[in-house]
Amino acid sequence: MRVLITGGCGFIGSNLAIFLKHNIKNIKIISIDNLSRKGSKLNLTRILRNKIINLKRDISKQKTFSRLPKFDLIIHCAAEPAIEVSRKNFNEVFNSNLVGTLNVLNKSVKDKANIIYLSTSRVYSIKNLLKLRKKGSVKENFNVENSKSLYGFTKLSSELLIKEYSFIYNIKYIINRVALVSGPWQFGKVEQGFVSLWVWSHLNLSKLNYIGFNGTGKQVRDVLHINDLCDLILLQIKKIKKINNKTFNVGGGKKNSLNLVQLTKLVTKITNNKIKINSIKKTSPYDVPYYVTNLNYIKKIYKWKPKSDLMKIITDIHKWMKLNLFILKKYF
Repeated sequence: MRVLITGGCGFIGSNLAIFLKHNIKNIKIISIDNLSRKGSKLNLTRILRNKIINLKRDISKQKTFSRLPKFDLIIHCAAEPAIEVSRKNFNEVFNSNLVGTLNVLNKSVKDKANIIYLSTSRVYSIKNLLKLRKKGSVKENFNVENSKSLYGFTKLSSELLIKEYSFIYNIKYIINRVALVSGPWQFGKVEQGFVSLWVWSHLNLSKLNYIGFNGTGKQVRDVLHINDLCDLILLQIKKIKKINNKTFNVGGGKKNSLNLVQLTKLVTKITNNKIKINSIKKTSPYDVPYYVTNLNYIKKIYKWKPKSDLMKIITDIHKWMKLNLFILKKYF
């Protein structure tokens, strides 16, 4: 099997590439990544060690996909995920996230390759999410019509583009609307999610802030271990001939949900470090107080559910950061 992974030197892409390399016999993987982020160079080293080729190219350029070999499957992970970047430079986000998807789809048509697309929970309407508060969970049929963020707009638009291509060209696809994913090889940067940021800050005795909603730290999110996401995608690859053209919400679910105050207590316990956390009352227009993934549909279809609890997720990140502290401080 020949597999192309876009964003193969990112957090999810690199973990997934190495996982698949060790779990699918005779698989050949090529990664495309422009290496624009500092962490990408660290990930590049480890994917090369695992005999995975990376091509330093920009997926928003059509010529990126010329002269590539034929693939059986494209796993589309590449994106500009930072919400604030989409506010300041929408052209960059549009080209990377939407034009990039168009180029991936054209390659898919040419090769008759299946697609697994990593979308986001950010496709859902902020206005409707604000009404959830601390009850319920988000299903696949939740409202996507109202404003979400420019980033969320490009990801939802990519989903619609994939479905149109599937209808016209008979491409088989899976769309995963992924919530917060965390684990080793996440560098504690703000745009990668708050869990690794919290661990990194406690490990280095850095200051943190409870931001928004009066600075109380009561925002709730669910968290998924990167290994559980890799397990799911492996299952989707194996079953894509029978189970395809579907959209799933993917996350840690209710059992793996917590607020920032609860996270602080867990991280303090695991790192044995206590730090000062300030309050910033002003709320970003893109923030919501509560988001928990409903896993009923994906459990029903794949018989899959997360194996790792919150304690394991945080412990794994902490162990990895301690082991690589010198290298991480050098890069960041």
